[in-house]
Amino acid sequence: MSEDKALFDKGLPIRRAVLGTDYVDNSLARADEFMMAFQRATTAWAWGWAWGDDTLDRKTRSLMNLAMLTALGKAPEIKLHVKGALNNGLTVDEIKAALLHATAYCGIPAGLDAFKAAHEVLVAEGVLPQKKSA
Repeated sequence: MSEDKALFDKGLPIRRAVLGTDYVDNSLARADEFMMAFQRATTAWAWGWAWGDDTLDRKTRSLMNLAMLTALGKAPEIKLHVKGALNNGLTVDEIKAALLHATAYCGIPAGLDAFKAAHEVLVAEGVLPQKKSA
């Protein structure tokens, strides 16, 4: 078995556990031959190699991802990884603290985008109450 295939096989259950089986399986099912190259790479490298290393626990990795994605300004990925952070056992307060820490280093505009993205997911997931209209 090739190393990439072994890493893919190691990463796929981790990816499913963090991001959700439906999300991952739908991503794989929608991928044509061109996009499947990316699906194989991200599953093997990000999930098999990086997330598959047990030196850091999943909660720590989720916190790191939220900070890095804030720095990169990747709101759609922040939404995905907020759900993953919840799946990994992070609390709303831990997610908020990570985003505030990232805001201090990345700037207010990046932090605002991250907070808006996270808030949308946290409300949708029912862990934050939806503010009632007046």
